[in-house]
Amino acid sequence: MSSPPGYKYTSEHASSSQYRICSLSNSYSYCYMLGMTSAWQITLVGLTLLRWSCFASRERRDTFHLGPLVNKIVQQHLKGCNIVLLSTADDSPLITEIAWSAKEAMSVIEATSINTAQLRQALLGDWSTTCRALVLNLLGNRNPRELIVDSRNNVTEVTLRLLELAGLWKMPETRVLVVNLKTGLEEILLHSCFRNSVHALSFVFHELPIFQDHGFYSHLDSDLVDAEMLVYRRCMYCSSGDPSVELMFRTNLTSSLISTLLFQNIFTDSTKSLEEHSLRVTTLSYFPYMDFIRTKKAERGSQVIPRDSLDARLLKAFAETLNFTYEHWEEPNRSFGDEKDGHFTGMIGELQREEADLSTIVAPTPGRLKAIDFLRLYPSDMMVIVSLKPSLLPAHLAVIRPFSYYVWISIVAGVALWVFIMITLQHTWKTLAGVSVPSFSTTLFYSWGALLEKPPADPSINISGQMMIGVWLVFCLIIGSAFRSSLIAHLTIKGMSKTFETLRDLVEERKWNWGTEPWLYNGAALEYFSKHPDPVVKKIHSEMKVLVADAALEKVMSGKFSFIIVKNYISVVLANRYTDKQGHTPFYISKGGFYFLASFGWAFRKGAPYYGHFQQLMHRLEDAGIISQWTSEVVEQRVRENRAVAPLYQNTKLRYSEKGAYADEVLGMDHLQGAFYLLFLGSCVAFVILVIENVMELNNRFMVTHNGKQPRGKRESHAETE
Repeated sequence: MSSPPGYKYTSEHASSSQYRICSLSNSYSYCYMLGMTSAWQITLVGLTLLRWSCFASRERRDTFHLGPLVNKIVQQHLKGCNIVLLSTADDSPLITEIAWSAKEAMSVIEATSINTAQLRQALLGDWSTTCRALVLNLLGNRNPRELIVDSRNNVTEVTLRLLELAGLWKMPETRVLVVNLKTGLEEILLHSCFRNSVHALSFVFHELPIFQDHGFYSHLDSDLVDAEMLVYRRCMYCSSGDPSVELMFRTNLTSSLISTLLFQNIFTDSTKSLEEHSLRVTTLSYFPYMDFIRTKKAERGSQVIPRDSLDARLLKAFAETLNFTYEHWEEPNRSFGDEKDGHFTGMIGELQREEADLSTIVAPTPGRLKAIDFLRLYPSDMMVIVSLKPSLLPAHLAVIRPFSYYVWISIVAGVALWVFIMITLQHTWKTLAGVSVPSFSTTLFYSWGALLEKPPADPSINISGQMMIGVWLVFCLIIGSAFRSSLIAHLTIKGMSKTFETLRDLVEERKWNWGTEPWLYNGAALEYFSKHPDPVVKKIHSEMKVLVADAALEKVMSGKFSFIIVKNYISVVLANRYTDKQGHTPFYISKGGFYFLASFGWAFRKGAPYYGHFQQLMHRLEDAGIISQWTSEVVEQRVRENRAVAPLYQNTKLRYSEKGAYADEVLGMDHLQGAFYLLFLGSCVAFVILVIENVMELNNRFMVTHNGKQPRGKRESHAETE
């Protein structure tokens, strides 16, 4: 190997053992190679140490300038919040600076050492804090080549993806601070994990000393006073209703604007005006809350045109206030939403998949609340029972109607029991005293006569029998007085058939059926009936028939059927098509009912940033009484419109006239026909008994004639006479 040009070895260079070995061995080539190798090794180590020292010096200087500044911003604007410090670098001095001086509840997390569940729990915080905040450090790690990061960098993309999986998009009020070192990275705020974030800022520190890929950093000792800070914010609807990134501040690190930034409100709400952003509304028809018409060629699942209804009025009022537009789309299967393996169908499913922004009237359930944000708008509609209006009871049964069947059966049983005890006492006395006692027929007819307040002569001659008669006369006095007063009431006011007020009334009625609408018997209503522990509700669910309103009302008209439906909906249907001009209808709506849910309202997709503004406006309308007023107006207006164009159904016959129910009338044959029927029945029974007596008498004569024996009954009567 040739020596370097101009190089000449002398004894002065023999200060080290290496050179001494070279002089002793007299091997010039070997010495030169070994020396050059060692020199390059020393040089590489020095360069490496120099680069690391430069990076450490730069990082310390960054921390000196950025740490206190970001820390002041955190303390000023995130006071009282649950703060999560998330960094893409290991042991970031910036995060350490903030964490050491923080007075708030903080969680310091490295993106490479945490899973989704842990990050979600850290973002949620606990009940002791008033808000949530996320400080995202994208300054890089100790590898200089990874200082410059962008959305395509693996570390950054993994971090943003981790935030999305942790559900940051479900927390629109979480305040987000992103710290960068390079301009152009503000577009990170448009990442899908921030799609619902109302307060998202990006702090970009520009022209801070960084390493280049070539050579050494030439400005290691330069001053940092020329470094700039740019503050960007994510504006939700500033770009014609679409999200965009806006520059809020651009200032030098030593400028007086820094103090302005520290003390003014940098977290402004950009969702007070949606800037004509278009919302997709999924809906189904449920008057008076929502109603619409389809275009001539439209099918289910297409865009529809809303009619005057409560939700249509509310949406119009909200759109004018929040400055947004909307489109109504019908849910194809007319389903609120049923859960299966954590996934929903119907309107709730569209919101869960973020195919729609909000839906009209739905009911909250524990399962649904995991997939949507619910906005309470109005009380739950009460479920009622629709049956035939009570009709006049048959007049010929007026005589027996004062007492129930159980009372009549008890009276007959009481008569039989009294006669049995009386006969037993009399025959016991006959056996002991040897005296004659009344016969069975005499005792029986005495009890019957006393019951009618016309008793025959006293059939008892002993004290025990007289005591029984006294008790029986008191019993007959009470029963007779109750019968007379009740009979007068029933003859004065006509009796009406039974009305069904509760589900138990339906279950207890023999051979009775019931049903409900198919669109209603899914979702929350189906869950209520299928999971209710009450045996009555279980029986109702097991025998429930599903059919549309018109078919169900026809079955109600036929009898032995009741329709279980929500009150507001069926009231409009009956008023439109089953009520005449005088207001008469053959259907009866139960006065009471039951609620299967606490309230109705709208459903929003999870994390909708405008949900809070809808909630505020709703509370204002509710407190002012506007919602209840609009509900009444919508119902009255629709009834007038429908009655003007649609006559009463031809098959509807009024089976009950309210005029004759409680009118004063003179008692006639219609009222007293039961007494004549009873007289006729008694005459028939007496005739039958007469026939039996004659037959028995003829039989006795026949026995005397042929056998020459006197009948046993006559022999006993003759002996008693003697």
